[in-house]
Amino acid sequence: MALELFGLRRFGEALTSCDRAIALESNQAPAHVLRGNILRALDRAEAALGSYDRALFIDPDIAEAYCNRAAALMRLDRISDALAGVDRAIAIKPDYAEAHFHRGYLLRIFNQFDAAAAAYRTVAALAPSFEFLPGNRLEANLQVCNWSEYDILVRQIAAGLEGDAHVSHPLILMALTDSLRLQYKVARTWARFACPANGALGPIAPRARPRRLTVGYFSADFHEHPIGRLLPELIEIHDRSRFEVVAFSLGPSTPNEFRGRLVRAFDRFVGVRERSNIEIASLARSLHVDIAVDLGGYALGARPNIFALRAAPVQVSYLGYLGTMGSSYMDYIVADRTAVTPAGESYFSEKIIYMPDSHQVNDRKRRIADKVFTREELGLPAAGFVYCCFNTSYKISPATFAGWMRILKTVPGSVLLLFASHAATENNLRIYAGRHGIDPQRLVFGAHLPPAEYLARYRTADLFLDTFPYNAGTTASDALWAGLPVLSRTGESFASRIAASLLTALDVTELITSTQREYEQLAIELALNPQRLAQIRAKVRDNRLDSALFDTPRFARNLEAAFTAVYDRYVAGAAPDHIKL
Repeated sequence: MALELFGLRRFGEALTSCDRAIALESNQAPAHVLRGNILRALDRAEAALGSYDRALFIDPDIAEAYCNRAAALMRLDRISDALAGVDRAIAIKPDYAEAHFHRGYLLRIFNQFDAAAAAYRTVAALAPSFEFLPGNRLEANLQVCNWSEYDILVRQIAAGLEGDAHVSHPLILMALTDSLRLQYKVARTWARFACPANGALGPIAPRARPRRLTVGYFSADFHEHPIGRLLPELIEIHDRSRFEVVAFSLGPSTPNEFRGRLVRAFDRFVGVRERSNIEIASLARSLHVDIAVDLGGYALGARPNIFALRAAPVQVSYLGYLGTMGSSYMDYIVADRTAVTPAGESYFSEKIIYMPDSHQVNDRKRRIADKVFTREELGLPAAGFVYCCFNTSYKISPATFAGWMRILKTVPGSVLLLFASHAATENNLRIYAGRHGIDPQRLVFGAHLPPAEYLARYRTADLFLDTFPYNAGTTASDALWAGLPVLSRTGESFASRIAASLLTALDVTELITSTQREYEQLAIELALNPQRLAQIRAKVRDNRLDSALFDTPRFARNLEAAFTAVYDRYVAGAAPDHIKL
């Protein structure tokens, strides 16, 4: 009975039946494993550990207990213990595909991407149709720019998506295609599987409109992270006569200047990393949060199941995930008229809040170091045009890289300055450069720098080359803030139009291209025409402080107007609808 109820996602009833079975016969190890699985589904990871431990006390050789116990440990951020658990499960049952899959995921958390990819290859050999395997396998490869399996995995993902199969996490698809249709399909599939609407807390009772709206910002990234770098000034200048702002921190308490500013800026900063989804949603309700802003979506560390429980009367997706959630419970997504066109609205489960300028908030208080880097310090040659791109490695597609190599081949003496957080990434890209007939030494890799020096380094480059189909977001605004022109290519998806949104708000639309050919031609022309590039660079510099892109007070007023509009619709009993400011 418990097994059947569990399969129907009737977890409370399943737990009652399982407890009854254990009361009748307490030494059934499989019953305790099932009880642990039910408790884990209820987001009660600590209690689940107790059931798995009981099962292993009865029978210490149950591989499934070790594997599922590891999943509970993952939820509690005990990653090393979880890895030891799956290794024990594999030792007992070497052909246990699920344990190898968990091992791949855990190794990916440890940034051991080659080892993660090897674990996923083992899964493929044991169970070729294992759920979500192609996407996870490809993501591990892309993190270190290993494209050896790229074409075959992309074909598997594309074929699976057409049949609504469980083949990929939504985030990885942003780096594979600019198709809004496919991104919508994968998001809907994921939402149904991983975070369906959950009525456990019941509906939120109507209440009178408060004088001040309470806005809850939920994120695992309130520290030195793209979210943590963009957000502080907005929180600092929110109009406190009309809004109270509360942080729900889902991530680690990493001390740095960004976290410090955010802790001071919010009216209330609540660390909820250790709490269950239902506890967090209940807390948001008890604090009378009127608008819940999810800054994570389906990104690493995000907790969409909080919003599946309905944490607030109005729920908004913003900034951290540039695509639809494909769910029934996220009411709005913040975008702009460049990032999302009217033709794309039908591929969003949310209604669109169209900001009048760029959707991306920026922080004008980001300091740029006075340090002037020499070319020698950065490993650059004494002369030659410097292209750069500091996007994360998995955004670099084989097609984008091939275009970069054609650009280098056409511009004599030019080099490409990149960021690689792993030696494997640097090694792989140098190998691919050689295959394209480019001296691998024309790829120069910059080290991690403190934030202010990182921004100053952009001043050494001549032109930022964006990636496609997943554009630069924070890195593009970083470059523009430092005065470096950003050349981008647009597509159909939100993620492939981010940089175009930024450039439009900065009024430097001449750097927006729409085809690969146009992108490469402009990259070459600007290198060979220093006068034109100097004019564009001066325009970026001059517009920097006068444009909408870096006018944070203007952005805050517009976002507050949007929050007021969506909440007033809720109070009036009207369904969510597109908001055009």
